[in-house]
Amino acid sequence: MLTGDANGVLMLFNAVTSVSPPPGTWVTFGGQITDEVAEQLMTIAYESGVNLFDTAEVYAGGRAEVILGNIIKKKCWRRSSLVITTKLYWGGKAETERGLSRKHIIEGLKGSLQRMQLDYVDVVFANRPDSNTPMEEIVRAMTYVINQGMAMYWGTSRWTAMEIMEAYSVARQFNLIPPVCEQAEYHLFQREKVEVQLPELYHKIGVGAMTWSPLACGVITGKYENGIPESSRASMKSYQWLKEKIVSDDGRKQQAKLKELNHIADKLGCTLPQLAVAWCLRNEGVSSVLLGTSNPEQLTENLGAIQVLPKMNSHIATEIDHILGNRPYNKKDYRP
Repeated sequence: MLTGDANGVLMLFNAVTSVSPPPGTWVTFGGQITDEVAEQLMTIAYESGVNLFDTAEVYAGGRAEVILGNIIKKKCWRRSSLVITTKLYWGGKAETERGLSRKHIIEGLKGSLQRMQLDYVDVVFANRPDSNTPMEEIVRAMTYVINQGMAMYWGTSRWTAMEIMEAYSVARQFNLIPPVCEQAEYHLFQREKVEVQLPELYHKIGVGAMTWSPLACGVITGKYENGIPESSRASMKSYQWLKEKIVSDDGRKQQAKLKELNHIADKLGCTLPQLAVAWCLRNEGVSSVLLGTSNPEQLTENLGAIQVLPKMNSHIATEIDHILGNRPYNKKDYRP
């Protein structure tokens, strides 16, 4: 199943028999693109087999959820054919509108459902851990919204493996509902958590990985090879950190590695972005890959990664590892 990310609206949910990657709505919906383009992107995604669309209460101050809901209603897509996910943590300026307290989880999800004009979401995510709220309160609140029919499941985003295990233990102790997946950043240059920590959780308690930023905020597209284009995300004021990262020594080294990876892409008959997305998809611990796109051409190209996936054999993976030189150590690799 294909699904989306917080910057566009596209994402791939392999755990549910997917066919392609899905879209998100973070930077794009309600900000970088018009409502018309948003509808065009969602239509292309849906007609290409994408069925998961991801958003969050904080994206564009709630506007992303409004746009997503309007499009779903206008297109008259069957709700049962869609997997809709949203994330809670930053809901407003007041103290009571932030965090993962029982109050905000319940009120925040009600607000999201109203903006999207939906009766329920398929997965509601805790958008980051909350040290100010007891874990038992978080798990009880998530269990409550599920029992009330406001969500089917709940998951975590940017939580550590230890925090996820704590939530699972609390759920088992009090006969509550545990999280089913973790949203985590994963791409060619960010591998440790998804390749080492989360697989253990999957085998122990069944928590899957829904990954985002497969192109590292556009770095892996190769468009920053000769500087920062004016229309790129790194040129935006709110992305000064990305610009600094790209022009740093590490950033320049990454661009050099991307040039080498281009040779592998050429050999497979695909683009560098398609190679990068397919590389994420081949990881058996990854349930879905969230994509963020800002125009139809980008989306169509990214969706082409599904055709590259069968070509991502162990030999190609080894070649990529050799170029990157960043394969994380896994204790299972150890042979006495």
